[in-house]
Amino acid sequence: MDHRPQAWGRPRDDVYGAYDASYLHSNTPKTATQSPVVTGTSVVGLKFADGVVIAADNLASYGSLARFTDVKRLRVFLDSSVVGFGGDVSDMQYLDRHLNELAIDEAYDHLTPDSSASKTASLNAANLYKYLQKLMYARRNDFDPLWNQILVAGLDGAQKPFLGSVDLRGTSFTSPSLATGYGAMLAQPIMRRVAATEEDAARLTREQAVDVVKECMKVLFYRDARSLDRYSIAVVTKDGIELKEDEQLEKQSWAFAERIRGYGTQTV
Repeated sequence: MDHRPQAWGRPRDDVYGAYDASYLHSNTPKTATQSPVVTGTSVVGLKFADGVVIAADNLASYGSLARFTDVKRLRVFLDSSVVGFGGDVSDMQYLDRHLNELAIDEAYDHLTPDSSASKTASLNAANLYKYLQKLMYARRNDFDPLWNQILVAGLDGAQKPFLGSVDLRGTSFTSPSLATGYGAMLAQPIMRRVAATEEDAARLTREQAVDVVKECMKVLFYRDARSLDRYSIAVVTKDGIELKEDEQLEKQSWAFAERIRGYGTQTV
């Protein structure tokens, strides 16, 4: 009998033959993030005259299970920009740690007495957007992408509202209104009614933009099976960032379904 601990619980070699462990030695690349398991859904962003509004619900789904109901998917960067994450939550956490390290490095540069003039300028939203585009594209080229679609909201170097999108392939673009995930189909039409162009967005007030984004979050809650009625919303202006992480839609009721023809025991 083989009394070695590594042999405990294994069939006897003299009866069943030697254990074949060749399947444990694989030369194939690791593909942990190629099949995201815990994911977040839509992020919605809209420009207005003085800044940007961005929102994302607080749900992280384990497949089709609404598993984690308190996951904040908006992150503040250097008190000047807000990053909204859709997609894989573990990759979101990696990026969050990476951006925290970048923010610390930037803060140390400001504290250095002999800093050059080029280092004293803080990274704005346009800089962060370009940095994330390069990072996501580099990871894509390494065949190890970060499985996220990101919205960057804030102000650019000229203190004008900025809103940009970056996906896992490094594809990037800007627009007066942006949405990730299911929101690209359900929320974008709502936002484009009021901000189809930059000129339209420049005429929007803060209150109007916030109301439109909240309406988008309501529509997504009703229509997206992977969304929640609790969400985070941030407003970025020259005066700073106002972030609320525990907003909730007004008490929702499905009573309107009784008025839909064919619902329940109604006769059509």
